[in-house]
Amino acid sequence: MIRQKAWWTAMSFPRLAGVAAFGFAFLIVMGNVVVAPAGLPRTGADIAEVTSFFGTEGGLVGVGSALTPAAWALATLFGAGAVAALRQSESARGEAWSLVGFAGVVLQNAAFAGVIAIRLAIASTTSQDTSATLGLWALHDALFTLNGTFLALALVGLSIGGRRAGLIRPWHRTWGLLSAALLFTSATLAPLVIDHTGPLGLLGLFGWLMWVVWLAAYGTALIRHAPVPSPAPRHATVG
Repeated sequence: MIRQKAWWTAMSFPRLAGVAAFGFAFLIVMGNVVVAPAGLPRTGADIAEVTSFFGTEGGLVGVGSALTPAAWALATLFGAGAVAALRQSESARGEAWSLVGFAGVVLQNAAFAGVIAIRLAIASTTSQDTSATLGLWALHDALFTLNGTFLALALVGLSIGGRRAGLIRPWHRTWGLLSAALLFTSATLAPLVIDHTGPLGLLGLFGWLMWVVWLAAYGTALIRHAPVPSPAPRHATVG
């Protein structure tokens, strides 16, 4: 009796990572679709607006946060798959751009876990102690904005590495580097972004939207990626 392999074992790891990239992009968009229309306060919002939203929409915040653990797991799988697809080419050149990108993916997971944890903490304490909300929201805004640094690392590392390995097209690399520039600028100007609601906040927003498009395009590239077969092992011969 011949057993058929499950689809996730029959698929190459980079292609599995490409599917994960689409899943990650979908979940982070859905997480925002859940809370943004309900009035999730923007960075630098007045504390009264924050208290009002989390006091009335705490359940919705919980629903949105439920999507994030799966998103972080898929993001890690995507980053690892990108490394798997690029490492042979990079090793030959003595480079490690994919590792820079993977570090950015892992660090953004950790940073955004903090953001979600703070949102859940505010939702659970607002009705009991509004004095805690002020400090928690300030920390939320700082961490949310500074997370652009890690997204920029992921974009730069995987864009340069992907292009040098021939995995992605020139426009895709340029798109990723532009998105990275917007996100890194937003993170650099974090004090101004946090203290002044206005055009500066759009830097991170546009950079993030470009990041989602970049993710989907990278997922497509990984799915189309044809793995290079490993060379057959050499056997020593006795003369």
